[in-house]
Amino acid sequence: MSEEGLLPLLKSDRVECVQQNVDHVLDLTPFDALLVRSATKVTGELLDQMPNLKIVARAGVGVDNIDLDAATKRGVVVVNAPDGNTISTAEHTFAMICSLLRKIPQANASIKSGNWDRKSFQGSELRGKTLGIVGFGRIGTQIAQRAKAFEMPLLVFDPFLTKERAEKIGVTKASLDELLEKADIITVHTPLTKETKGLLGMKNIGKTKQGVFLINCARGGIIDEQALKHYLANGHIAGAALDVFEEEPATDRELIDFENVITTPHIAASTVEAQLNVASQVSEEVLNFLEGEPAKNSINLPALSKEIYIKVKPFYDLSKKMGTFLSQVMKTPVKEIEVFYSGTVTNLETTVTTRSLIAGFLQPRVDAAVNDVNASLIAKERGISFGEKHVTKSYGYSNLIHAIVHGEDRRFEIQGTYIKEYGARIVNVNGFNVDFVPNGHILYIQHNDRPGVIGRMGQLLAEHNVNIATMQVGRKEEGGEAIMMLTVDKPVTDSLIEALANIDEIIFANKIEA
Repeated sequence: MSEEGLLPLLKSDRVECVQQNVDHVLDLTPFDALLVRSATKVTGELLDQMPNLKIVARAGVGVDNIDLDAATKRGVVVVNAPDGNTISTAEHTFAMICSLLRKIPQANASIKSGNWDRKSFQGSELRGKTLGIVGFGRIGTQIAQRAKAFEMPLLVFDPFLTKERAEKIGVTKASLDELLEKADIITVHTPLTKETKGLLGMKNIGKTKQGVFLINCARGGIIDEQALKHYLANGHIAGAALDVFEEEPATDRELIDFENVITTPHIAASTVEAQLNVASQVSEEVLNFLEGEPAKNSINLPALSKEIYIKVKPFYDLSKKMGTFLSQVMKTPVKEIEVFYSGTVTNLETTVTTRSLIAGFLQPRVDAAVNDVNASLIAKERGISFGEKHVTKSYGYSNLIHAIVHGEDRRFEIQGTYIKEYGARIVNVNGFNVDFVPNGHILYIQHNDRPGVIGRMGQLLAEHNVNIATMQVGRKEEGGEAIMMLTVDKPVTDSLIEALANIDEIIFANKIEA
């Protein structure tokens, strides 16, 4: 649906649509709302021309074209339509699976070329084929429901999928290695993060069955294209279906021209219904917001008065950092998150900071945009309960946020504080007293408190050309377990983490991006 197509949905004289060529509009001052798709760039400069603007609505999921920081600083709420294209993407994925196994695009091209070659296009049934789903958010769940109708055994890898949710939906939870070894067809549905980039690469694809089929209708880069070409060329992969690519528009003819590769130009979400859904959702969101209702799908900080915003912003940022930290260290399914507040922070609206923490925790784990408003709903969908309490124990700090994450087999806790002169600080990690700023590239190491451990760690970082910016150590008792929290000047590689884990006295090492 075009921008013009949104106009009939907006039956209000308080809202107008600005076309994609917003620079051609002479006077932007009167506008209260701005509705855009992906082509319109909403920059700080544009926002400066719209002093009355209250809300920007993206008719779709991605908001890369909107300067969120600039909008937040100006008190402009940004909303999107996070689930309007879920069904379209799931259906397209399943259409790609069917087309790949039955060689429909190739047969269609052959017959249109004047051939009648039945033998070359013998396909395979879906029934009985094990479907491996990597990432089990809204789209992965919809695909599982459809696969059941085709009598396909289902293996799911999602490090944050609980046993209870897997049993309720009727899928088999598996490790990534188990899924790779057993699945006949593998489809990926994770967000593209530093952890998932190249998730199916040279090493992992080699673990799959001979004759496996790979599907990617999620994000380009989750399947490494160089590795994909290698295993297609040697015949290990029977076929691949790709809607997304590492670089778009796709120009790698070597990959595209494999006879057993079928492609589409990033159209999984492009249906009439999906476009109408996202347009309707954001239009209704805008109208409701301008009538005084809260924005359900706000991407940035919920609408607050300027005075409250200034007071809550430091704790909002701290809690978001704490949630992101916890998500990266608690790499197991989670059942419950508890947040405790003490000191001066209890005088603020802490539901805002709790939502911020939950959103920070969930964002690295799910395949959809998470914001402070929808975080509670997504947590519920994932079987995660959460709550907050105001307590009197502040451990000597004027304000303190204490979060505890309960998993299936362990728990993890963290404490943070905000000091006006020094900013946000993490002051306790799992019972170890520390004091560090949760920013940048962080290396978290738990080890036995023995002489020489820090020296060997430092030498290893030097060998990997990693410079230490800051370092904090903490222990509970002499000779017992201890931790190191380091900030370093560049991202930590997996090879460095593996090397650190091989040091005798180091129990584990985690890399964290804050």
